[in-house]
Amino acid sequence: MTTLPSSTYRTRPPSPSLDRRSRDLRIQIVRMLAAGRRGHLASAFSLVEILRVLYDDVMRFDPTNPTWDGRDRMILSKGHGCMALYALLADKGFFPEAHLWEFCKPNGILGGHPEFGKVPGVEASTGALGHGLSLGIGRALALRGNPKAGRVFVVNSDGECNEGSTWEAALAASKHKLDNLTVLMDCNHMQSYATTSDVLDLEPLADKWRAFGFHVIEVDGHDMAALREALAVLPLRKGQPSILICHTVKGKGVSSIEGDLSWHHKNKITEEELAALFSGLEEA
Repeated sequence: MTTLPSSTYRTRPPSPSLDRRSRDLRIQIVRMLAAGRRGHLASAFSLVEILRVLYDDVMRFDPTNPTWDGRDRMILSKGHGCMALYALLADKGFFPEAHLWEFCKPNGILGGHPEFGKVPGVEASTGALGHGLSLGIGRALALRGNPKAGRVFVVNSDGECNEGSTWEAALAASKHKLDNLTVLMDCNHMQSYATTSDVLDLEPLADKWRAFGFHVIEVDGHDMAALREALAVLPLRKGQPSILICHTVKGKGVSSIEGDLSWHHKNKITEEELAALFSGLEEA
């Protein structure tokens, strides 16, 4: 097993233990994995609290009318982490839970990346990393100036900051002073085959985003209280786009897979592995 050196996570207290809701959402993700026999499990696990706070505490939406003009828009740029999004959308009533058990099946609507127009509640087809912020900027520009319009949230990842399109988009967001745009970065310090520091070192990451004109806050991405506090009042600074760099653990919730690069994507899952995942979550 390849694990991330603890020093990379910076010096900070450990995340609070998972509460029942965070465990239950992860259990739904494992059940999807069991149904589809494939998926980016560890990538979804690191996203759960970020998406949970958005859907439970921050965003305006109407699951009975997913295209309501007054809704907040959330674009999951990190599209391969979609199992976490699907679990929240089903939980909120955008579609019946039964669709979760058709994940990655020919007769299902839920694929390995989210599809706009096919999955209720999905705002953009994503997964080509580095594109979500540009899509979010287009939405934010279109909504700006309308007092009844919602806000735009983009959930991206540290690994996709390797893409030049991310930084082009950041320049545009700053130029247009898009304070109706908030980025939440799932910063788990890993990507598909190595740590982000090994593939292409991003540090000093927060300073880069400040230099590109964003108001930056760093937070523990699994600490619900810290996330709620950071997002309690938006925009974080008038006239500036905002970014929360959410430091997370890839595979968070099951100690045996945390920081294990082999769990970036799985397409062969044994019954023993599934049993260990369920057991690990109950012990989290």
